[in-house]
Amino acid sequence: MEQQEWIRIFQIEIETLNRKEHSWHLEFDENIDPENPNMGWKKYFRKTSARFSCTSCRRSWPSNRVMVVFHMRLVNGQGTVKVRPLRQNCKRCLNAQMVKPSVESDNIQVLMENLMMKIRIKCYQENLGEHNKIPRSFDVKSPHEPGHCEGCRLGICTKQ
Repeated sequence: MEQQEWIRIFQIEIETLNRKEHSWHLEFDENIDPENPNMGWKKYFRKTSARFSCTSCRRSWPSNRVMVVFHMRLVNGQGTVKVRPLRQNCKRCLNAQMVKPSVESDNIQVLMENLMMKIRIKCYQENLGEHNKIPRSFDVKSPHEPGHCEGCRLGICTKQ
């Protein structure tokens, strides 16, 4: 299961913070509002590449514009990161439902490395500047279609 891979990589990366006095965990939350984190939470958006597969016609497609929303907070030594990979739907099927992306391990790794930098900046107030790792891209044959992208519908697609 892919969520387990996200959690596994997150747990490895969180060790790089060297904050033994704090514990962190990652949870998936389909209900977080990207632009409106709850009080005390910090937001972070990152673009990655992923694949999608239609649940109706089984068509699959790659996308290099898959937005992932993170909300994070650190309270009393307990850190929580909520994550919501945004969905897309099939352009060939009428009324196709939105489907979750399938992100490969190497791109999950890049997302988590970038997330660790944001945790250090936003939760530990470290001044690190801006330098993000770039995910591996796919060879995409057709243009991004905003009408089929949850990130575009929410107004955050490609917003870094």
